[in-house]
Amino acid sequence: MREINVGILGATGIVGQSFVFLLSRHPYFRIKKLIASGKRDGMLYGDTVKWMLPVNYTEEVNKIRLYSIDRFMKENDRPEDVRILFSALPAEVAREVEPILRERGFYIFSNASAMRYEEDVPILIPEANADDIKMIERQGYPDKGFVVTNANCSTTGLAVALAPLRKFGIREVFISTYQSISGAGYPGLSALDIMNNVLPFINGEEEKIIKETKKILSIDPEIFPYCIRVPVDFGHLEVVWVKFDNDVDVKDVIHQWDELKGEKFDIPTMPRNPVQYLNDEMMPQPMLAFKGEIPGMVVFTGRVKKENDRVGFVLLVNNIVKGAAGGSIQNAEIFVKNFWG
Repeated sequence: MREINVGILGATGIVGQSFVFLLSRHPYFRIKKLIASGKRDGMLYGDTVKWMLPVNYTEEVNKIRLYSIDRFMKENDRPEDVRILFSALPAEVAREVEPILRERGFYIFSNASAMRYEEDVPILIPEANADDIKMIERQGYPDKGFVVTNANCSTTGLAVALAPLRKFGIREVFISTYQSISGAGYPGLSALDIMNNVLPFINGEEEKIIKETKKILSIDPEIFPYCIRVPVDFGHLEVVWVKFDNDVDVKDVIHQWDELKGEKFDIPTMPRNPVQYLNDEMMPQPMLAFKGEIPGMVVFTGRVKKENDRVGFVLLVNNIVKGAAGGSIQNAEIFVKNFWG
């Protein structure tokens, strides 16, 4: 595969850092432009970034000079050396910027929620709805640019785990999420709010899970979520109960996860086993968030059990890799495979 130059919008925030970490090691995407807030315009990435991840990027990224979003918009009225942009912008900024960049012909793979619910914009998760990449043609591709979004981080873990189970008929989903503080971004929560504490409400998260899960999986079950913030750095833990149309046993669920093979997607950041079941009653735990064949890209599951007519399980998703930047990168790989391969 030939090298493809890419840019990152919002490169210094926690999701932007995840993009930098992953793309600096990518087999064919090459970081060409980094865009951040105005106060960092012209500065070297290595001189200004406050690195927050437990994993690091390659040294050459330090030498890239940052664009402010305003300067990038002024100097890039059409794609030249970079056409693919990865967006880690806050939703309110993305709502203003991403439609303009799309009109200018850029291909935007966005972690922001701003455009997820537009009719012609896919919320793409390869394990669940890879064919929805074709929705870019409704946005005018190849003559025009497009936006492809990934899901909310908690929705991502849920959708990956549920996707192979659709064959059983998903009627109801009860879910409680225990979400790490990195999901609130940086600076995010006050330490006084979360230290030795648990917050029983996260604004907007429950609505996102309901709406996005149905759009991604193309199903319409009843979904009953609770979203809770816990004092853990990385990783979202989710407790899920599912009622199916058909009689389903524990072994059926585990078998479907095992049958989901990454090889069929033929993209470099897809693990061989996108869902990894752990046969240990103490697993999964957030300490696994950056573990796995491809760090941060595996959805771990465990504690599967059946009670009456429902099957329950626990899952763990890395909220800033698979649930954010890594998901966007996989979506771009799906695009390259299907349209540029």
